[in-house]
Amino acid sequence: MISALRRPAPLRAGARIGVLGVSSPSTLRRLDAGLDTLRFSGFEPVLYDTATVRGTVFDWLAGTDRQRADDLRKALLDRDIDAIFLVSGGYGSQRTLEAFDWSGLEEIEPKFIVGYSDVTGLLEAVAARLGWCGVMGPMVSEHEFAESYSFSSLIRLMKTENLPLTMSFPAANTVTAGRTEGVTCGGNLSLLAGSVGTDTAWIPGDGIWLLEDETESPERIDTMLTHLRRAGYFENAAGVICGTWHDSGDAKVLSQVVPDRLGTLGIPTIEGANIGHGGHVQSYPIGVAATLDAGARTLTLD
Repeated sequence: MISALRRPAPLRAGARIGVLGVSSPSTLRRLDAGLDTLRFSGFEPVLYDTATVRGTVFDWLAGTDRQRADDLRKALLDRDIDAIFLVSGGYGSQRTLEAFDWSGLEEIEPKFIVGYSDVTGLLEAVAARLGWCGVMGPMVSEHEFAESYSFSSLIRLMKTENLPLTMSFPAANTVTAGRTEGVTCGGNLSLLAGSVGTDTAWIPGDGIWLLEDETESPERIDTMLTHLRRAGYFENAAGVICGTWHDSGDAKVLSQVVPDRLGTLGIPTIEGANIGHGGHVQSYPIGVAATLDAGARTLTLD
């Protein structure tokens, strides 16, 4: 039995979207375009303070840890908020989680939470603590949000009522062929490595792991993949999808790191899927039962 999580109801016209930050400050010059994109799509954005607040403790943090944790909790508890879209990644989600109060959230209905990069920490936490699906997708104040391909991928995923839905990665490469069933998980590699051993890490036994990152290097990616291997993350994994390694050094060396660290797992694996950083990317659900066909380079959400 695949251990899929609770999926929020599909978004409908008029849905109220909580827009806030759990990481770094938003990109203000892009925020209005992102909000207009939501409105044009028939949604009503609701801004929280952390959507626009600047660094107060450190420049790389949107407000204080308490501000970010409080805004997140308010949006989760507000029955009139249908989904939560994060404004930016960067740094800080792990600090937000350290300050967050999870009490009283067990019985509320799941809501879509959308973001990627540093938001991986939050998506993991929601899966581990609340048993909710999430979406690794574009953020409101980043350039991908108003880009038609990336935004269309997000909306298709969040409005779909009847599965299956097949995601195709024709530009990807097959590392290990095969077909496997599991539950989608993972996200940004450095955030996954940074949550090892915490109470918000989520390691499903039958995981189809997404792994991606940016501005790293082949040796750091090698180290982090090895860290997850040694921590047991892939012991019962079903498959692996490597997304983009945007701006992360020599592509030829990277093309050797992935087969070396992941090809030996003996499970269906692809690399080069257009998920992650760099723009023109697809959104990826967390916690959904799925079938990975590594030979065909497709993921079918079941």
